[in-house]
Amino acid sequence: MAASLLLTREEDPDPETVRAFSDGLKAYNAQFYPGADWSPHWWIGRDDKGAVGAGCRFVFEFDWTFVSWLWVAEPYRRQGEGSRLLGAVEQEARGRGSQGVYLDTFSFQGPLFYPKHGYSEFGRIAGFPRGFDRIWFMKRF
Repeated sequence: MAASLLLTREEDPDPETVRAFSDGLKAYNAQFYPGADWSPHWWIGRDDKGAVGAGCRFVFEFDWTFVSWLWVAEPYRRQGEGSRLLGAVEQEARGRGSQGVYLDTFSFQGPLFYPKHGYSEFGRIAGFPRGFDRIWFMKRF
């Protein structure tokens, strides 16, 4: 049996530490599901001067795609930019053979947006953060 580890609290671990953790987790998961891609992928919306006005960060997790961030700047909201981003991710997910897309949002963000695009709620934590809910949505292809 291995000796106990010394636990340290680190705010910003160095890249080598992060890589050791990431590589260890990837190696463990690969025993069960070889070829999983946990690297972040992006769709970015820029204006004609190159300034970022919207974006989406997502990962391909096993047979699903997880959207970790989807953001649209105020001037571009309610103009279809979020729908375009989500559609681009879904198209890429289908092309990669994903079974669907899942994500989470807060009740003060986009809980009405995702059902309009065929997503169904599959989980909720009330009072996270206090006064609001955290909501998980999925769309199976």
